[in-house]
Amino acid sequence: MSVPDIFRQGIERGWQVIDASLQPDNSVFEADVIIIGSGAGGGTSAQIMAEAGLKVIVLEEGALKTSSDFKNDEAKAYAELYQEGSARATRDGGIGILQGRAVGGTTTVNWTSSFRTPEPTLQHWAEAHAVSGLDSASLAPWFAQMEERLGISPWAVPPNANNDVIRRGCEALDWHWAVIPRNVRGCWNLGYCGTGCPVNAKQSMLVTTLPAALERGAVLIYRARAERLQFNGDQISEVECRAMNQLQTLADGPRLRLRARHVVLAGGGINSPALLLRSKAPDPHQRLGKRTFLHPVNFTLAQFDQPINGFYGAPQSIYSDHFQWQQGALGPMGFKLEVPPMYPSITSALLGSHGQENFQRMRQLAHSNIMLALLRDGFDDASPGGSVVLRDDATPVLDYPLTDYLWEGARRAYLAMAEIQFAAGAREVFPVHVHGRASRTMADFRQQVEGLSYRIHDVRLASAHVMGGCAMGDDPQRAVVNSQGRHHQLENLTVLDGSLFPTSIGANPQLSIYGIVAKLATGLASELSRA
Repeated sequence: MSVPDIFRQGIERGWQVIDASLQPDNSVFEADVIIIGSGAGGGTSAQIMAEAGLKVIVLEEGALKTSSDFKNDEAKAYAELYQEGSARATRDGGIGILQGRAVGGTTTVNWTSSFRTPEPTLQHWAEAHAVSGLDSASLAPWFAQMEERLGISPWAVPPNANNDVIRRGCEALDWHWAVIPRNVRGCWNLGYCGTGCPVNAKQSMLVTTLPAALERGAVLIYRARAERLQFNGDQISEVECRAMNQLQTLADGPRLRLRARHVVLAGGGINSPALLLRSKAPDPHQRLGKRTFLHPVNFTLAQFDQPINGFYGAPQSIYSDHFQWQQGALGPMGFKLEVPPMYPSITSALLGSHGQENFQRMRQLAHSNIMLALLRDGFDDASPGGSVVLRDDATPVLDYPLTDYLWEGARRAYLAMAEIQFAAGAREVFPVHVHGRASRTMADFRQQVEGLSYRIHDVRLASAHVMGGCAMGDDPQRAVVNSQGRHHQLENLTVLDGSLFPTSIGANPQLSIYGIVAKLATGLASELSRA
């Protein structure tokens, strides 16, 4: 069955879509608004600004890949659609970071899980970080609007066996579990969401807000890195860009100069603060790039007698918040329990080891379940997150210290995940740890976990959620931008992406970005339209 390629059809109709690498050197583009980044924040902003009648340029560092390019091919997708070819990691290599880099940003490659910002998170922001106007009541209509726009609703199809482990285990233990809302329409249940949706079912920015903005006359410039901002007093006067090479490894192509009345920064956590750092933007209180959070993730691997086949079907459809808010927002690190899709390549890398040991684990992949814990960082004083810094070549890297507070959360998460897996009928469970081994009983697993080493590289940690670095708040001594996303020192700069968040979310963050950005971007568009 042939599926129309929405983007290619639009380009044929005349959408203004420009490959920066093919432009003359020192090309100049002008607009009312420049939006840097085309992911959840940038895509949402682009539609709102364009529909307000503003002339919009969307700038994207990544390549333009569409449904015609998506072949469920892990190797191709990781190289073409992810930051640093999917090799992005913290400065010390302790946490691997999966983050998108393509038109549509991470929304093009995420696993579709969509949660409203938890009430305890919003309350904590108001009380501890001077964030105003973002309570549950004021955000509810914006979440509802974006849920309707993007087809977000609880997944109505029975979960695949990988997700059903959570349901069965939690029911046996009388623990909380629920169905995950997904941003899909007409989903074929293929399962390879992380490599780009070949049937346009995933309602990413690639097939929703960006096409809507382009229909209203917005201009998309892709394969272009925003290298620095030029300032004239408290105004951004120009965005200096450089085209990426065809392999997306270097920004060594033609130079572009973009000018607009207002700049929206939506490059996401790590990249948004990095651009401001490269530009030497005003930062009188040294807040820029600080308090960057990851939802660090650790894992357990379970073997079952029956087939699981976790590489097929909706990647994430069941979750448990049983351990998320047990002691409120503060106290020991809470965590959300989910499963990852068990694509062979990424699973092999995750499980680690070498030779026969890795080979034997992969031979059992069809009978394996992997569970993950999203560790909720940033709420307690013992969890300050990391700092974005620049390498010698001015590219960004996140320095994220691994603390005893985090290790204690990982230890408790190991135990919680194993309890669920054993309760669901697992034959044996491994902690995903350099020295992990198979345990056939919960008692043995508990003894093993208590004796493990908790240090860098021993506990395998990963993340697909980057938040913070341009934290919002009404106190300029503690935040980079105010509660409307407006920069405290630069008059014509607004940040509209996940880097706004003063802590992690405590849930997969895409719907938080959609709803909060929709509210803030609508206010900004109204202001700019009147000017």
